[in-house]
Amino acid sequence: MTPVERRTAIALAAALFLRMTGLFMVLPVLALYADELPGATPLLVGLALGLYGFSQAALQIPFGRWSDRAGRKPVIAIGLLIFSLGGVIAAFAGHILTVILGRTLQGAGAVSGATLALAADLTRPDQRTKTMAIIGISIGFAFSLAFVLGPVIDAAFGLRGVFLTAAAAGVGAMLLVLFAVPTPPPPLAIVVTPAGETSHHLRALYFGVLFLHLVLASSFVSIPLVLVQDLALPKAEHYTLYLPALLLSLVLIGPLLGRSHRKGIDARFFPVSIGCMVVAELMLWLMPATFGGVLLALTLFFAGFNFLEAILPSMISRAAPASSKGVALGTYATGQFAGTFLGGLTGGVAASLFGTHGVFGAAGLLSILWLVLSQQGLLALEAPAES
Repeated sequence: MTPVERRTAIALAAALFLRMTGLFMVLPVLALYADELPGATPLLVGLALGLYGFSQAALQIPFGRWSDRAGRKPVIAIGLLIFSLGGVIAAFAGHILTVILGRTLQGAGAVSGATLALAADLTRPDQRTKTMAIIGISIGFAFSLAFVLGPVIDAAFGLRGVFLTAAAAGVGAMLLVLFAVPTPPPPLAIVVTPAGETSHHLRALYFGVLFLHLVLASSFVSIPLVLVQDLALPKAEHYTLYLPALLLSLVLIGPLLGRSHRKGIDARFFPVSIGCMVVAELMLWLMPATFGGVLLALTLFFAGFNFLEAILPSMISRAAPASSKGVALGTYATGQFAGTFLGGLTGGVAASLFGTHGVFGAAGLLSILWLVLSQQGLLALEAPAES
């Protein structure tokens, strides 16, 4: 990596880390206020938790297209400002509907796609997967840290403190983008990309990220329950299984990520990664739950998931025309949120119909379907080289 690429990766990873930590901190505490917020009902609290995902999915593509025209950094800064404004509104809300408005505004700062496009603008194709992997790891760490920080801040300062902390994190992320991230070249003139090979590759990759997050979300409807009910592992000790599984998965995929810029590596290991997830789901579904067995299954699952999560943005950025990377990566981010929503719905329905372990059967069948489609060429996996 050149100094500019290293600075880009670190600064954008830090900015997304702050934003996502602020966004996720609310999840473990908001439901506790169902009996305290005026007008609150379980349904409205659920909407307050989930509507940010809807506004995220709805606005990723418009923000990406806007960044193609107006430039990445100004658009990302405006999105982060909207996110912070939503946090302030929710912090001083006197009614659950105002909290819903604030959460919706938090999601309306939908800059994930534009941020990934900025990373693509400032890195060479052979360094892009490393950059995306650094950013992806920072988001995963933000998710984990948020579930620790949220309850701590809530205990000290209440729900208002959680939302104000999120707003401050958004301002910090905005300052990082404006002053720590290098400025890319001016955006190219917008051109209409003819239908053909590029759009075919992009559609295939969009389906890939949707399936990836659908399987992830549906699986985690049941994984925590398995740890509590089958392994008798207290919630405070779940890290003793997640942490070694994550570390072992990184050991497995680290060498592949280091070579993923080589021609054909990402496409060759794409179906292998899906296969790892298939095996993991079948193990969780069919085998008796033991600590060692679940550890092995989660290691395979995280290895497949983390490899795909790291390479998909890079593959999309290479497949997309230079003049529409923001739109392409905005669509990618939309697929993430749509997959998460559909996965949560699928997992909930499967759990209701088939029980906790039945969720893994459903997720395994979805993974097999995805694998078959990719092998048949319906989901073309090798993006064309960027010119």
